Amino acid sequence: MSQFNYLNDMSKQLNLDGELKNQIKPRWQRKMENSINNSSMMNNSKLSVSYNTSYVSALGNTTINKTPSKQTYAENASKKRTPNDKKSPGRKTPTPNKNRTPTSKCGDRFIPNRGATNFELGNYLIKQEQHKQQENNNENNSDNNIQKSPNDKIRAISEALHGVDITKKRILAYQTKAPAPPEDHLNPLRVVYSIKTPMSMKSGSRYIPTNPERILDAPDIINDYYLNLLDWSSDNIVTVALGQSVYLWNAGTGNIEILFENQGADHTCSLSWIEEGQTLAVGNSNGAVELWDCVKMKRLRVMNGHSARVGSLGWNSWLVSSGSRDGNIIHHDVRQRDHQVGTSNGHTQEICGLKWSLDKKYLASGGNDNIVNVWAAEGTSGTTSTPLHVLNEHQAAVRALAWSPWQSNVLATGGGTADRCIKFWNVNNGSCTNTIDTKSQVCSILFSKNYKEIISAHGYANNQLTVWKYPSMVKQVDLTGHTQRVLQLAMSPDGSTVMSAGADETLRLWKCFAEDLTVKTKKSAVKDKTSFLNKQSIR
Repeated sequence: MSQFNYLNDMSKQLNLDGELKNQIKPRWQRKMENSINNSSMMNNSKLSVSYNTSYVSALGNTTINKTPSKQTYAENASKKRTPNDKKSPGRKTPTPNKNRTPTSKCGDRFIPNRGATNFELGNYLIKQEQHKQQENNNENNSDNNIQKSPNDKIRAISEALHGVDITKKRILAYQTKAPAPPEDHLNPLRVVYSIKTPMSMKSGSRYIPTNPERILDAPDIINDYYLNLLDWSSDNIVTVALGQSVYLWNAGTGNIEILFENQGADHTCSLSWIEEGQTLAVGNSNGAVELWDCVKMKRLRVMNGHSARVGSLGWNSWLVSSGSRDGNIIHHDVRQRDHQVGTSNGHTQEICGLKWSLDKKYLASGGNDNIVNVWAAEGTSGTTSTPLHVLNEHQAAVRALAWSPWQSNVLATGGGTADRCIKFWNVNNGSCTNTIDTKSQVCSILFSKNYKEIISAHGYANNQLTVWKYPSMVKQVDLTGHTQRVLQLAMSPDGSTVMSAGADETLRLWKCFAEDLTVKTKKSAVKDKTSFLNKQSIR
């Protein structure tokens, strides 16, 4: 009979359809049964407990019954009992305490309650696949041998009992939530599934210093919205016009030199460095454009042509374009004796902004007539005689102009006090792609070389510099410190520092675009690698 007992036990362990009757009883239940047995033996009473097990032989339908005694189960349970500290003197680790406090350290494993799972429904869902296979086999038989499966009836009864569609019910669905971990619990897998994102990669979280790195005095700077009195060269030399004099400041060494001083009532109205080299173009109040060699501290030539002051300048290789109060743009070829090679007429009032695109295909001009003209480059004559696009959506004078270093066809413009807007244009079709109301006069705009950001200079009421995220135009930070409006901005050659010239007679250096060493930014600014002025002489 021993072989039947073995097969009977194996059948119980492998049977998944029936109830879990032969699982090991908890310790408290075994203690209770032992105490009942002891008390019954003392009272000479008889306790009849039968455990009926059945095994159906694989060779036939013979059923074998065996009724083990209660004493056998009690002996087996006593052998598996956890040793007591008193009975086991050599035991060093006591039995863990089950009544843990909520603040005690424990693992992050959650063992759900078995009562939350419907094992009967799970068993049916597992068996349902077998019924479907039987139905498919029956369909392949003849019509006379088709037997109707009780699957549909069982499904209808189960849905009526549970109230839901059992086909959408999960086999293991724990309805109770896991308890919250203790306050001092640390998840050891947090390091594996966490990535430390650099601060510069998070939107709006890049650290931008709000205080100027350095402040320089700028006495007698002319407070005129239509003039451009500041520029920063590729050789790290800053030029600024103060009163009747033009100064040079070496940002690397800190040396200051006077380039020249105007005589009489004349004063400087615009300054612009050549793209590569130390040649400076100067626009005067008498309508002349001068070229200066800042290494030899010598004036090279004077180019006339305007009837009023020259308030804006822009370089395109050996070609310098000048915008005047007379509303004309003159293109000067500095290599030729007859320097005037072209004229563009598109404004009715003073031209206060002039900027060539980085690929030198377009020239943008902004005037006091609230109009922005986009001119197409044409051979050696500068630009076409008529503008490619006339942008007239601004409500005030347009002085702030900037071309995108990432998209050569995107132009940013800023309006004066009556407009206060920054607009972005697609010069391919002349459409306005975005408009931002800055709530104050826009005096200057610069695109960052190291980040997808722009910086704008403003006037009343806060006289601040604002850093914007591009192209979303989400404000990053306001840089305050000027007590009067910011007249102009200039950027260092490496793109990390911006200098602002204010009507409060100060020059402030802001290190707002310092490159993050942990992140390698892509510099997509278009630059000409060859300099024609290194090969050509200026007459």
